[in-house]
Amino acid sequence: MNKVKLLFIVAILSLLNACAVKKYMPENAYLYTKGTIDLQTEADLTNQKYLQQQVNEVLFPKPNSTSLWMRPGLHFYYKMQEEKPGFLSKFFYKQVGEDPVYFSDVDIENTKKIIRNRLENLGHFSSEISHKIKIDSSKRHKSISYQIQLKKAYTLNSFQLDSAQADSLAIFKDIQLAITNSLITKSSKFDLSKMKAERERIHSFLKEKGYYNFSSNFILFEADTNQYKNHKYDLYLRLKNEVPAEALIPYTIHQVDVYPNVSLNTETKNLKSTRLEGINFYQDSLYFKPKRLRPFILIEEGNVYQPSLSKNTSRRLGNLNTYKFVNIEYEEVDSLAQQNNRFLNAKIYLSPLNKRSLRFEIQAVTKSNNFAGPSLGLTYINRNLFKSGEELRLNASVGYERQFLGGNQDDLSSLQLGLRGNLSLPRLLFPIDVSSRFKYAVPKTNIGLGLDVLDRTNLYTLSSVNTSFGYSWEGNTYVNHSITPINLEYLSLQNTSNAFEEILENNPFLRRSFEQQFIAGLTYSFTYNAIPDQLKSDGVYFNFNFETAGNSIDFITGSGERPQTFLNLEYAQFVKADFDFRQHFAFNKHGNKLVTRLFAGVGLPYGNSTSLPFVKQYFSGGPYSVRGFGIRSLGPGVYEPEEGITSFFDQAGDIRLEANIEYRFPIFEYIYGAVFTDAGNVWLMNENPALPGGKFTSSFAEEFGFSSGLGLRVDITGFVIRFDLAAPLKNPAQNWNFEYDQPVLNFAIGYPF
Repeated sequence: MNKVKLLFIVAILSLLNACAVKKYMPENAYLYTKGTIDLQTEADLTNQKYLQQQVNEVLFPKPNSTSLWMRPGLHFYYKMQEEKPGFLSKFFYKQVGEDPVYFSDVDIENTKKIIRNRLENLGHFSSEISHKIKIDSSKRHKSISYQIQLKKAYTLNSFQLDSAQADSLAIFKDIQLAITNSLITKSSKFDLSKMKAERERIHSFLKEKGYYNFSSNFILFEADTNQYKNHKYDLYLRLKNEVPAEALIPYTIHQVDVYPNVSLNTETKNLKSTRLEGINFYQDSLYFKPKRLRPFILIEEGNVYQPSLSKNTSRRLGNLNTYKFVNIEYEEVDSLAQQNNRFLNAKIYLSPLNKRSLRFEIQAVTKSNNFAGPSLGLTYINRNLFKSGEELRLNASVGYERQFLGGNQDDLSSLQLGLRGNLSLPRLLFPIDVSSRFKYAVPKTNIGLGLDVLDRTNLYTLSSVNTSFGYSWEGNTYVNHSITPINLEYLSLQNTSNAFEEILENNPFLRRSFEQQFIAGLTYSFTYNAIPDQLKSDGVYFNFNFETAGNSIDFITGSGERPQTFLNLEYAQFVKADFDFRQHFAFNKHGNKLVTRLFAGVGLPYGNSTSLPFVKQYFSGGPYSVRGFGIRSLGPGVYEPEEGITSFFDQAGDIRLEANIEYRFPIFEYIYGAVFTDAGNVWLMNENPALPGGKFTSSFAEEFGFSSGLGLRVDITGFVIRFDLAAPLKNPAQNWNFEYDQPVLNFAIGYPF
């Protein structure tokens, strides 16, 4: 893991003590320090940077790496050659050590041949290559400079199928059709890599036309420069003479057999069969209803063989979450072979996951507001519940927290109980059948019901019942949609203490946020995720959420004196939208990457509501937010709560803005570090006299909270335990002041973003 040497540069430099590596080198040996390319041409090059990069790639060997003009990797190699190397020498050699690269290791003539070959692959034939050796005797260094007198590149005049092979066989007509959309265009420069890409493109095109046995290795390109004197050429595509006959004929699907419940011990010969819409289903007893499994299968009898249909069928079946293995095999049916067509039998073998599973979780949680306690979770999953791919998921949770240190109140604690059930059906429950419009994946219908009880000792009990009905589907590899047209939630505030009633009396906005007992609305979520691997991948992540509540009920109840009620319950009215944008820049495959994030959200209460319901408000601070501040401890605006019971309540708002930047790097195997800076806050849409300074104004940019810190992460095959230590740089209500003596330790599971 030599890329981590920068982390140890201070220790390395202190150990080196300015000692030169040359004192360890063998006598008469010279260190190879650099190889450079000098491109010289009479004409202007539009792609000089690309050419330079391509030629630089073939220079070999690569010299020893340097840091601040020193070679720590080489230094520790030599230290390891001593009779008794020390512990530190062994440690640093394992981390950054490199074998020496001497000038004698360089094969100059072979390197020139490789450079010439690379240039010819790019269309620059007959280029002249010379070299110069630079010697630094005092440091015992040698470097090489290769001078290239570049010849003009050959450009394409025409690209066509070899006329000698353009006979009546269907494959040649299909090849001719493929060439019309070629990657190789007239006047483009000769480029062997483009020809290889074109060969693979034609191969994929022919596969989709049914040529099951065709291979890209059967395709040849021939360039003819004899007809031109101005560096032009004609390009011909032809097939090898020894291509087998079965590779030149398309295949048709003769039969599709599906085995919905197979294992290593399953005897497929004696299974009962059911035929439905041209597909044969084989299962001993009914495991999966053929009627429900049929829409997931895109391979059809009578259609030509298409790899894309196999891939899409496999993905659709995998998204059922019923099967752990989906295996699609094809068998040639020789008995049906014809002169111009051949046939395949498609066999789809499905191996189920365990029908039932039970997962138990226990966590010990400590928060920056001095609350700590355990939480327990139990999840039960029943797959293929009604033999149609349904998944029932039941979650039960209990958590207890208590303030052990600090605060002015005695016996502050909270007990939270939760029970939720979700039923996911791999089909649309909708009055009109629109499933045919979803080509990439079959949408799911999701039904949820939940109950939560939060008991804050000596303060209040907040109970909520919620139910939802909606749909989710994949637009493509990166895009997910979710819409919940029915989303109902009932809140009940009970057992309020005198102290809490006094707080509500002094803060009418807080009282209103608790009085919104009934929330009925619609939610929509869009997610674009092009970051497949949090550790090594780069790319973009974008999530947009929209929620509205109370419109349909308000239409029924009509306008009148506010607040309006429905079924004797006061209902909330608001519109809420937010987005979360993340950009990952991966510098290498070892885990060195820069991650940026921007979050913005706003909720607009109206009609019945003067503030968002308590459970819908935004908050800032904590391990997934601004990490130098405690959970829900920022804002709103420049408001600062007094010490005492008010500090126990969540500080929240109608508007939330956050920005984060984090550099991640490897330390040891499975251990990664991070340096980060976070900024953010929440604000109120309307002025609240109980929270002075909380309203969003034009000076919001001056009211951000800033923090910075260091992180340590243990990442074992995707399971991440994270420790982030951060300290405030700026409190929203104060000037810049690095409060390094008041750090906040965040412990969490998973990356922050």
